[in-house]
Amino acid sequence: MSDEMNKKEDEEVVVKDTKTTVEEKSTDVKMSSDTKEPIERKKKNKNNRQIRKGQAHIQATYNNTIVTITDLNGAVLGWSSAGVIGFKGAKKSTPYAASQIVNAVVEKVQKNNIKELQVFVKGVGGGRDAAIRALAAKGFEISLIKDITPIAHNGCRRRKPRRV
Repeated sequence: MSDEMNKKEDEEVVVKDTKTTVEEKSTDVKMSSDTKEPIERKKKNKNNRQIRKGQAHIQATYNNTIVTITDLNGAVLGWSSAGVIGFKGAKKSTPYAASQIVNAVVEKVQKNNIKELQVFVKGVGGGRDAAIRALAAKGFEISLIKDITPIAHNGCRRRKPRRV
């Protein structure tokens, strides 16, 4: 009987241990096994990456201008548009709005320490040249300017003429 009692006591101890581990797992903070103090987790911060080269994508339409700065892989570091800054209506596509957009984007991205930019321009709006000039004035070395505006190439086939 004493052996059976010892087994029951062992089982109770095991049950108690599993309860404490379940309680430890249910909390958000992990406890170290040695000192029973919380373990601090380090969070990765994307904003503090040091990047030397990047890309600037400028989309200049008749109604708005959007500037996005990315790294060479295409991960967005910062963006802005005329509507975000506060321009409304026809003022959103002006060259002045484009220069203000670039200023806002550069403030967001300056902690990444970007020095060289490849500029990709899309669209036919009024802010395309002003945005490139503003990027150059902010001290970026522009290594490439490429126009990626989509151009129609005769489209789809026309309908067969109707026979009457």
